[in-house]
Amino acid sequence: MKYHLTAIFILFYYSLHAQQLTLKQCIDTAIKNNIQVQQSGLQKQTASINNQQAKMNLLPAVNGSWNYGFNFGRNVDPITNTFTNNQLESSNPNVNAGVVLFNGMRLQNLLLQANYNYKAAAMDYKQAQDNLVLNVILAYMQVLVNEDLIAASKVQLAVTQKQVERMDVLVKEGSAGSFQLTDMKGQMANEQINLVNLENSLQQSKLSLCQLMNIPYAAALTLERNQIQLNDAVYAQSSAEVIAAAMEYMALIKANEYRVKSAEANRKVARGAYFPTISLTGAMGSGYSSFFRSLTPTSVVEENTGLYTKNGSVRTPVFTEVQKFNQQPVGYFTQMKNNIGYFAGLSVQVPIFNNLQARNRIKLADINYKNVQLDAQNTHYQLRQNIEQAWLNMNASYKRFNALQEQVMNFEESFRAATVRFENGVINAVEFLLVKNNFDRSTINLIQAKYEYTFRTKLLDFYQGRELW
Repeated sequence: MKYHLTAIFILFYYSLHAQQLTLKQCIDTAIKNNIQVQQSGLQKQTASINNQQAKMNLLPAVNGSWNYGFNFGRNVDPITNTFTNNQLESSNPNVNAGVVLFNGMRLQNLLLQANYNYKAAAMDYKQAQDNLVLNVILAYMQVLVNEDLIAASKVQLAVTQKQVERMDVLVKEGSAGSFQLTDMKGQMANEQINLVNLENSLQQSKLSLCQLMNIPYAAALTLERNQIQLNDAVYAQSSAEVIAAAMEYMALIKANEYRVKSAEANRKVARGAYFPTISLTGAMGSGYSSFFRSLTPTSVVEENTGLYTKNGSVRTPVFTEVQKFNQQPVGYFTQMKNNIGYFAGLSVQVPIFNNLQARNRIKLADINYKNVQLDAQNTHYQLRQNIEQAWLNMNASYKRFNALQEQVMNFEESFRAATVRFENGVINAVEFLLVKNNFDRSTINLIQAKYEYTFRTKLLDFYQGRELW
């Protein structure tokens, strides 16, 4: 909605100020609003995030935990490791870390794969933009060619209308038959109908351009005409040269090359499952128990041990010195400090038998690699065929353009002579209209041929990665 409102504001602004949209403005608006281009951009962002995550996977993983709980009934004191039937409060915070030292280079190959995927997504995004730019230029040129055709048709209609007015005077004076006037009026009606069709084609081309820009249809849309330089020179590059440049510069080709490299990295990832995984781990933790007490000595007293010594008939009790202590609860943070413990270890996991999963993954990775290679080859073949066809079309349009230039020159001279002869009564209306129709038709064909040849050359420039405007 924001993009649509922006586009509407742009069109409203230009209509108020009687200005024209440039080709760059149309292209920028189309790229900004096009859904497919936006989705391709999101895929590029996703691939970028996956690439960053693959880099981070090489770093150690560090995690921490903390808990505090209440135990009821018979429990084990986590500090003294003795049984108790009283309510117990305990806490066990810890921090642990681990890093993979070796796992068959899977992490490194996953990083390569993610990097190639990101580069392929970036090329897809560029290709989507390039395709849209080409379509916008074609639609832009179609608006211009329809405007030129309308301008030429209006000139033709004006000439016919002038002859109708002249013939009407002659018929009223009795110098010409009424059938000649009806022939001229029929011709004028045909040209009026043709002008209506051309105006409808112009609006259709404006609609196509607005749809490419993803903005509401604007019937009053006007375009700057100096944005497109019509080409009338012979195209310099051969078909083979265009193909060679396309294979080197086109984003579509580069995207497929990166996908092949990604598939190759995926094969290495699958083979890494045959190797052991060596990991280094470490941890630090502490503990707290509400039963834990500190003992402070207070005094020494003599206590009867319950034993006696006998000296004759006299029994003497035996006393022993006993150290008395004062028990004080130990605070939470003090216990945490005093009970810190550490752990470090090395683990090795060796694959012995995993239901042939590793072998089958390798086979699937090999199949995917071959399939991606075939996709890349097919893209090469299709691109080469498209360029060969485009070059032949360009060459044919150039020859047609040159032939029409000469035809227009000849028909223009014939029309000039026929006009003089018709106005002097040497030829009738049918003969005059035949010459005029030939001249009008060749003029229209020449306008279309010039735009067609220009677009054909821009299409070949597009395949070579050149700037199109």
